[in-house]
Amino acid sequence: MTPERFIQTFKPSALLINELYGLPWKAILAQAALETGWLRNPVTDVTTGRQSFNLFNIKGEGPAGSVLAYDLEYINGRAVKKLQKFRAYNNYEESFEDYARLITESPRYKAALQKAYDPELYVREMQRSGYAGDPRYAEKLIQIMRKYLKDETSVVIE
Repeated sequence: MTPERFIQTFKPSALLINELYGLPWKAILAQAALETGWLRNPVTDVTTGRQSFNLFNIKGEGPAGSVLAYDLEYINGRAVKKLQKFRAYNNYEESFEDYARLITESPRYKAALQKAYDPELYVREMQRSGYAGDPRYAEKLIQIMRKYLKDETSVVIE
């Protein structure tokens, strides 16, 4: 999926989560884009190929069970591929809703919530809170936001 199509497809859901939970829609879209490679590499079960509809690579058990997939874990600064259990959903809307509940209900992300007024500060706090192990996670999200989500009304594709 192209970045433009991805944004057109998922921006309404990100805006809804922004409205309902106060989470920054640009950061939400950037996370979903990064975690799925613009939906080119979504989490699917390694044995069955089952789609997870998991846009945020949240681990554990979801409303539709789970899938087994490889993930990069950072151990002492080195990326190591590990088989993990990821939440599965019945559709992408469930994935957005579950992400919002996870962030707003977990004390772990309290500092990020306090910075939700600024998408760049929010993603920096998400990284500090341990959302992802990639040491460049926030930097990558900020690059996506600056390149593809420059303002509230337009989509920029270069």
